[in-house]
Amino acid sequence: MSIVTVQLGQCGNQIGHEVFNTICSDVRDTHGLCSKKENESYRDACKERFFCEEQSEVPVARAVLIDMEPKVITQTLSMAARSGYWKYDDGSHFCQKQGSGNNWANGYSVHGPRHKEAIMDLVQKEAEKCDRLGGFFTIMSMAGGTGSGLGAFVTQCLRDAFPTSFLLNHVIWPYSTGEVIVQNYNSVLTLSHLYKSADALLVHENDVVHKICAQLMNIKQISFRDINQVIAHQLGSVFQPAYTAEGGLCYSRNPLGDLMETLVPHPEFKMLGLRNIPQMPENSLAYSTFSWPGLIKHLRQMLIANAKMEEGIDWQVQPPRLGSSIPSSHSINKPLHFNTSIANLVILRGKDMHSIDLGSFRDPSLYTSWLNPKDAFHSWKTLRAFNKYEKSASLVSNSQFLLKPLDNIVGKAWNMFASKAYIHQYTKFSIEEEDFLDSFTALEQVISSYTSL
Repeated sequence: MSIVTVQLGQCGNQIGHEVFNTICSDVRDTHGLCSKKENESYRDACKERFFCEEQSEVPVARAVLIDMEPKVITQTLSMAARSGYWKYDDGSHFCQKQGSGNNWANGYSVHGPRHKEAIMDLVQKEAEKCDRLGGFFTIMSMAGGTGSGLGAFVTQCLRDAFPTSFLLNHVIWPYSTGEVIVQNYNSVLTLSHLYKSADALLVHENDVVHKICAQLMNIKQISFRDINQVIAHQLGSVFQPAYTAEGGLCYSRNPLGDLMETLVPHPEFKMLGLRNIPQMPENSLAYSTFSWPGLIKHLRQMLIANAKMEEGIDWQVQPPRLGSSIPSSHSINKPLHFNTSIANLVILRGKDMHSIDLGSFRDPSLYTSWLNPKDAFHSWKTLRAFNKYEKSASLVSNSQFLLKPLDNIVGKAWNMFASKAYIHQYTKFSIEEEDFLDSFTALEQVISSYTSL
């Protein structure tokens, strides 16, 4: 089944471009450290997901590009075409001359309704090119105006127009030090609206990715392009084909559906986090060897200690001993800093898979008491290596990983709201104080639900 990517705003378009670049270079990587037959079926499955072939034989990305300013879209289209390996469809983008000025209300209440028909026509055309539409993958930032405000509006339109298709929002969490003075307002409004429309939100935090660039990739002057490439690598490690069943004979045909079924057992819990190991500069790969037990041990400890990368993991954090408390007081007896999960998915790519033991991820003490651990953990595998890494492991987790950042953003936004700071910028585009209060209430409920795990 095919995935239509919807790139929204400057951030969404730049990351979308890097995602297609990563996928394309991975597919072109002929060795893949596996048999020729395996490599071909992998390539076919990937192309069906993300590209449609045209007469020119250059794969065309299944994507719609949307921004309220033309500059980034023009750059993105031309960079893709210049690569010679893939391109965007010339007619699948929409842009205007005037941006949203980092104002969520402007994107949501003005640009959204004004351009709804044109944008949804493009999406419809792209969807009709798919033999089987698996769903939509939207990419956006929470801090600005177009990605966040227009992104929330378009997500609602997608849900209305395609009620049975899967809808996954990829959301970029802003730097905690702040890029935009009203970013906490924009974030609260975006998250609360997406929570109503999307099946799940897959979140990357700018602060975390910045640290990965500095500490793991050894980049001295970190640019947005560096950050976007790390994000794209992590996304590719999840969305490239893998076998969802033990000893599977064909790759998953419905990647978004399989992801939702595995990780979102309840509509109250939709926040997904992503970790991928190892991550290092390309020139270090030749001098590094990894074992599956080592990778899995690190990944599990990253999960329970809520570490975002393999450096600086707190190895002291351990799961609570089961039987030490009655289930209803599960959260009271939890060790400090322990990250409780609802569901986890581990994706392994590379050779020598037969010896892998994932039993440590099936430990009932990692999970909330109301879900059977057998239903809470899944693994996908493929012998095909990913992006030059001989062995790599990814973890997609529905857990308490975002509680602290979410609490921070809601707290900062509430403090500004209590003193009525900048509210007039939103009310002039008909987002009233009641809309803010509804958003705060919705997110307080999300925080409360995840806290009580």
